[in-house]
Amino acid sequence: MLRWALLGMALLVSALNAQAASAKVMKVLPHLLDEQGRHTLSPSLYERDAYQAYLRQHPEKCSGLRFDVHWKATGTGTATLRLFVEIRGSKEPKPVVLVQGVERRRWYQRWTPLTLDGDSYRKLGEVVAWRASLWNGDTLLAQQKSFLW
Repeated sequence: MLRWALLGMALLVSALNAQAASAKVMKVLPHLLDEQGRHTLSPSLYERDAYQAYLRQHPEKCSGLRFDVHWKATGTGTATLRLFVEIRGSKEPKPVVLVQGVERRRWYQRWTPLTLDGDSYRKLGEVVAWRASLWNGDTLLAQQKSFLW
């Protein structure tokens, strides 16, 4: 009987700890930007994909790269979280790191854009791999990475 009570308490404590802090990077969308900073010409998803294909075929018309990261975090209190995107390029031996401080919203999820443009974008070359991660201080809460990372 005592064993069952201890097992029940252990399961309850572990369930409470699992609910205490939860975070997830749900989606990462890398978008090329044209000379006006646009990633699409209209709100249509089809048009966005077609324009992205056009920009990939005409790299001279690109001025930057934007990563739109969809994330959520619960149970982190009022802490300011940091979102990192690390990018490996064909010309740059070290990953380029983009950092953005983010705040939790009422609904605990949001999209955050991180942009790489100018000389940093031109030095990077073609994107080979990327990793997006959400941090609370020195604690990794969640991450998502491309296949080649």
